[in-house]
Amino acid sequence: VRIMRKRLVRKAFDMILGISMSEDKDDYVKFWENYGKHMKLGCIEDRENHKRIAPLLRFLSSQSEDEMISLDEYVDNMKPDQKDIYFIAADSVTSARSTPFLEKLVEKDIEVLFLVDPIDEVAIQNLKSYKEKNFVDISKEDLDLGNKNEEKETELKQEFGQTCDWIKKRLGDKVASVQVSNRLSKSPCVLASGKFGWSANMERLMKAQQVGDTSSLDFMRSRRVFEINPDHPIIKNLNAACKLSPDDEEALRAVDILYDTALISSGFTPENPAQLGGKIYEMMNNALLGKW
Repeated sequence: VRIMRKRLVRKAFDMILGISMSEDKDDYVKFWENYGKHMKLGCIEDRENHKRIAPLLRFLSSQSEDEMISLDEYVDNMKPDQKDIYFIAADSVTSARSTPFLEKLVEKDIEVLFLVDPIDEVAIQNLKSYKEKNFVDISKEDLDLGNKNEEKETELKQEFGQTCDWIKKRLGDKVASVQVSNRLSKSPCVLASGKFGWSANMERLMKAQQVGDTSSLDFMRSRRVFEINPDHPIIKNLNAACKLSPDDEEALRAVDILYDTALISSGFTPENPAQLGGKIYEMMNNALLGKW
């Protein structure tokens, strides 16, 4: 029975692989629409065959428009010096495309897989790697994009080190640390998950299933890393405020709002949306005061 089972499984995989490699791509598109979720579930539950399932998986990406690509196609498109397979988990393609985590990778023309099905992230975590390329979540801390300029990094740490400490003091245990970011080009800041923490997508899933004790959720929240963009005007102004007037109430309120907006743009849910609304209204009032 065991031998028959293995043969049937192998035959099934050969048949599905044949469909996926067919010249008529529509055949596999139809197959994926009907059985894609089951294939992903197999990556999680079938430890014996999850490596065989990997070539059959399909994902949207930052460069694929509306057409799903295979992991083989992703690997073929990788840059010569690219070591890892990058991905971002989000609740929709629109959210994935607009996330600040994507900015520097788009600038470098590096493709990123979009995991928009709730089961996608768990499936990828179970695979861990593909063709000796590790899967890397671009929303986690310590993102390595290669071509590090250590001299520039040292200069930025010296220039903004005091500001990072000042922001950390203001935010307290909301974040594990404040760092100068290497992944931003347009946004002033972003909230990265801890290396071993939950992504924003995973946190939403865990929160939906949470019953009673919330200690694990609170712990994961405290491991987030607040990253600042040293080239952004807002951060430059806060850097000046930190050095010239660190106790200025407006500057400190700006830090609070910066954190709250980073929560949202990074995919997390604010702890107190009503309070955030109040802060924004207050800042708008101050900005408009005396204009007319």
